[in-house]
Amino acid sequence: MPWWRWRAQVRSALHMLGDTAFQRECWLRGRPGYGDVTDAVYRLVEDTWLDNWSAEKYVGTVFRDAEEAALVDAAVLRVLRILHQVGADAPAQAYADHPDWPDAVAAARQAHLRLAAGDGDDPDEPPRSLDALKILTRSG
Repeated sequence: MPWWRWRAQVRSALHMLGDTAFQRECWLRGRPGYGDVTDAVYRLVEDTWLDNWSAEKYVGTVFRDAEEAALVDAAVLRVLRILHQVGADAPAQAYADHPDWPDAVAAARQAHLRLAAGDGDDPDEPPRSLDALKILTRSG
C-alpha cells in the first residue's frame, strides 16, 4: 500500500477517535457509514503495525517528522490500552465510559491536529464516511 493511503487511514482513525461530538453523533447512536471504535483502531494499526512498533519507523514516509510520530505513538498506546481492557468487540459506550477515554481522545485529537496541519487540511471538518475514505484511497 502506498504511504499516502497509510497516512489517510491513520488520519481518518485519529480524526474519529479524537472527536467526541462525532463519537456521540455516530458511534454512540449507531449511525451507519462510519464504522465503530474497533474499526477505527483497526485502520490506525492495520497496515502500519503501530501496535507492534513505533511510528518513528515511518518518519519520512507516512509521517513528516518525529513530532508527528510521537503524537501518533501516544494516541495509539492510550487507545490500545483501553481496547485491551474493554475488549475489541465492546460497544462504543464501553469505551466512552472508560475512565481513561478522555485522555485517549485528547491524544488522538492532538495527533489529528498535527497531521491535518502538516497536510494543509482543516482539522475541524467532520470526519469522512468510510465510503468517502475508500474513494480517497482507491488506487487510480
